[in-house]
Amino acid sequence: MDLLKPLIALLAIVNPLGVVPFFIHFTQNFSPEQRRRTIRISAFTAFVVIATSALAGLKIIEFFGISIASFQVGGGLLLMLSAVAMLNAQPAETKPADVSEGDQRVDAGASIAVVPLTIPLLTGPATISTMVIYAERTRHWWQLAVLVGYGVVVGVATFLAFTASERIAGWLGRTGINVMTRLMGLILAALAVEIMAEGMLKLFPVLASPLT
Repeated sequence: MDLLKPLIALLAIVNPLGVVPFFIHFTQNFSPEQRRRTIRISAFTAFVVIATSALAGLKIIEFFGISIASFQVGGGLLLMLSAVAMLNAQPAETKPADVSEGDQRVDAGASIAVVPLTIPLLTGPATISTMVIYAERTRHWWQLAVLVGYGVVVGVATFLAFTASERIAGWLGRTGINVMTRLMGLILAALAVEIMAEGMLKLFPVLASPLT
């Protein structure tokens, strides 16, 4: 298993920098302690989603009798949809209703750390699919441990991005964040094509045959 690709894919999908504007919007009226608590919970939840997907994802699709090849095609399609959203400078796994839901939760005094900030703004179906696909490629326990460790990396990246959200917004501005999101989207699109192609070759081996 190529150990670098899962990390690149995760950082591209989660893209904490792209979620910074939403974090600032949702927490603008929070006290410093509320903001710190929201950051801690969001970072930890992102780690839990990634680690759980890596450790239990394969068991779940096996329970439903889904082949990994079919899952690769479906997961690759999800990644491509996320990439298209990012190429339009939108977070990978969000839709307008998620922002409205977050505003409603803030107005009601409910926590937005898990929903919608972490799920689906940071992590969602595309993130879970990515971890399951790469977990299937592991052949040793330490490779699986590396995938779980990448969850820690993403959690730390989320913590740092949200902690420095005001400075990041000042340095990069909306335009800079949009450019970064589009670049991540381009990388993610290439990874999505690779994953879908691998799944298609498993489902239809004739595609790998030379033309006569």
